[in-house]
Amino acid sequence: MKSQDIRKQFLEFFESKGHLIVPSAPIVLKDDPTLMFNNSGMAQFKEYFLGNGVPKSKRIADTQKCLRVSGKHNDLEDVGFDTYHHTMFEMLGNWSFGDYFKKEAINWAWELLTEVYKIDKDILYVTVFEGSEEENVPFDQEAYDIWKGLIAEDRILLGNKKDNFWEMGDQGPCGPCSEIHVDIRSAEEKALISGKDLVNNDHPQVVEIWNNVFMEFNRKADGSLEKLPAQHVDTGMGFERLCMVLQHTKSNYDTDVFTPLIAKVETITGTKYVAGKASDEEEKINIAIRVIVDHVRAVAFAIADGQLPSNTGAGYVIRRILRRAIRYGFTFLDKKEPFIFELVEVLSKQMGDFFPEIRSQQSLVTNVIREEETSFLRTLDQGLQLLENVVAQTNSKEVSGEKAFELYDTFGFPKDLTALILKEKGMSFNEADFDKAMQVQKTRSRAASEVSTDDWTILVEGNTESFVGYDQLENDVKITRYRRIDSKKDGVLFQIVLDTTPFYPEGGGQVGDRGVLTSANETIEIIDTKKENNLILHFAKQLPENTHGSFMAKVNSELRQHSQSNHTATHLLHQALRSILGTHVEQKGSLVSPNYLRFDFSHFAKVTDKEIKQVETFVNAKIQEHLPLEERRNIPMQQAIEEGAMALFGEKYGDSVRAIRFGESMELCGGTHVKNTAEIWHFKILSEGAVAAGIRRIEAITNDAVKNYFNQQEKTLHEILETLKNPQDVVKAVNSLQDDNTKLKKQIEQLLKEKAKNMKGEFAAQLQEINGVQFLATQVDLDATGAKDLTYELGTLGDNLFVVFATVTDEKPMLTCYISKELVASKGLNAGTVVRELGKYIQGGGGGQPFFATAGGKDVDGIPEALEKAIDFVK
Repeated sequence: MKSQDIRKQFLEFFESKGHLIVPSAPIVLKDDPTLMFNNSGMAQFKEYFLGNGVPKSKRIADTQKCLRVSGKHNDLEDVGFDTYHHTMFEMLGNWSFGDYFKKEAINWAWELLTEVYKIDKDILYVTVFEGSEEENVPFDQEAYDIWKGLIAEDRILLGNKKDNFWEMGDQGPCGPCSEIHVDIRSAEEKALISGKDLVNNDHPQVVEIWNNVFMEFNRKADGSLEKLPAQHVDTGMGFERLCMVLQHTKSNYDTDVFTPLIAKVETITGTKYVAGKASDEEEKINIAIRVIVDHVRAVAFAIADGQLPSNTGAGYVIRRILRRAIRYGFTFLDKKEPFIFELVEVLSKQMGDFFPEIRSQQSLVTNVIREEETSFLRTLDQGLQLLENVVAQTNSKEVSGEKAFELYDTFGFPKDLTALILKEKGMSFNEADFDKAMQVQKTRSRAASEVSTDDWTILVEGNTESFVGYDQLENDVKITRYRRIDSKKDGVLFQIVLDTTPFYPEGGGQVGDRGVLTSANETIEIIDTKKENNLILHFAKQLPENTHGSFMAKVNSELRQHSQSNHTATHLLHQALRSILGTHVEQKGSLVSPNYLRFDFSHFAKVTDKEIKQVETFVNAKIQEHLPLEERRNIPMQQAIEEGAMALFGEKYGDSVRAIRFGESMELCGGTHVKNTAEIWHFKILSEGAVAAGIRRIEAITNDAVKNYFNQQEKTLHEILETLKNPQDVVKAVNSLQDDNTKLKKQIEQLLKEKAKNMKGEFAAQLQEINGVQFLATQVDLDATGAKDLTYELGTLGDNLFVVFATVTDEKPMLTCYISKELVASKGLNAGTVVRELGKYIQGGGGGQPFFATAGGKDVDGIPEALEKAIDFVK
């Protein structure tokens, strides 16, 4: 059975059981500050489990793209070494929100597996929760009794809290779970050891395929459990593992989920993936191929959903995954050129029908991955050179673990590649010290991001919160709940939820509102507003004295006005770019703050100065047209699209949406906007540049920021005029100044060359012969260029010259080494090696050609010792 049919049958089965089939949420989470990525099927439904929202149906099923590479669920380092862990995987799931419970969930799971998919009952085992005295949760007798009616009792196993009590996190909904495991070993293997002894013991062919979680408790901040008001079902079945079972293979990678990608890697690299038993050398290639085909899926879908590789946050995680794949190709498949990007086309053909985003974004994903590969391969080359320097500076057969970690941490040079290269040189590095340095960094990072969160103090029961900020900036409010949070970064803060709030929570690129809560006795500053699990959270450094009192919520109107000016400007900018550059332009990200706006978009080339001017003119023309805001709230998604509204990729939309129109610009948007484009006043682009392959970024300002910008420009112009003694034509005066400067530079260069020629005789007299080599090492009063000229002048005196000059410019030392080419050939001397060694004494390093090289440094005081040691090279 093909993987596409397996997925289709799952969804059709649950649709027949009254479930609403919903699309996968984006793999990248934009509205959940507690998670970077969707790491489970239930992540998009958290608000329903928490009682903060109402689902479209009490029964839902889907297949969800998941990514597990960071935090509690971190599978990254396992990937490749076994055949069943993945970074990105699909989670098939069915949910009940206060509807059916254990009986239906278990019976339907069994029916689908054994009657629809025809899996042999004799290869299945199930687990139920054995209970926990510590948690005061009893043995799950109900689940056990249901299973007794379906499967032999000796195949029902008891599981402990670690395996059979599922928790969303340190706090929140949780409950006992019942897992279904499959044993696909051969008959001979089964005869040697029973499958029940291998369940939950990391055997590659005795694996969990389905977990039925029965959400009935809430984990509180103090660790205690309380009953949820309603019971829920959350199930998850690993799609790739299910395909392994139904396609009768022994590995996820032998299914048609991965075989097309593996075949492409084999073609590109000329290697062979060996299914089944492999030699040690073959297994190294197998691991590399598994890493690459797994990681390209994770990276491609993350980019398609809007997360570009970067150096921070979720973008850094994506970059780290891709770099892991690149280095496995570099090390074990001998690929020194980009090639992983070629797999995107295969992935698009394979999964584009069910996940159309990978097809529509194929070109972007391909270009981004290719550029990332090119960049990291350059980094690997630099790392090789740096490692050579480390080796040259090491006097033993063991490089320090700290140095190896510095290569890893600063330059992204992989640990295993360092070990491999050192091994070829008969060396190694201190792994214990490397691991210690890594642990220190992890501990520091973890401590910096650690947040402790108290339980909610509920003041008003029920779901009463609402947002009124589109229509008003002030409102009489009551506090419905609050909690305390403590983090290393921000210290102690309080999250406050109001019954009706005018504060806009961060979302859609727009920052959260700031303002105050006031009462007759006090004023509480709101420093930020965010949304989490459908609750609007107002952040404050203190709580009101009387949390039960009545308050006036006031948004900072000036900041809001500037934010919404910038937000409306992004819509007009989007329209302008599509009009001027072409309809291929799509928004790929944005930031809307009171100070400025940032807009990322797809485009294949730098935007020219002429095009920038055209874009500014277009937007400012729309501002001058005084276009009124046309807002449509809660209209059907399909209707909005049919009317011409633009939906942004990577965003999750409901059945009903909000459409914003200014003239011919119409977008789906939940942000705040000006009532009329005239309020923006003026639009000015500050910068345009590349973010990634095929992605450009514009930063711009509006409103008061433009006024301040023009005032500053005017002030700068006045200062220039005063400096130039108020010329009538300031441009002509500046050009004249530049011309004079160029002439003076040329004169100085000529004077320095003449100085070097004049000094030739002086330093020729200082040469001393050592072992047939004309040697000189001294400090000279020249800049680096003058020192180079002087060495070349001296080089004309003979074919056995070895010169080291030290110079100081702006308190920074530099060493210049010249060796006659004949000496390089006859004595094996190398100027690059010389400056690298001597560079240590000035706390620096460098390189160059065998006959000429330079090294810069930080310590001027090290020059005498460096010059003294130079003679060792010719003795």
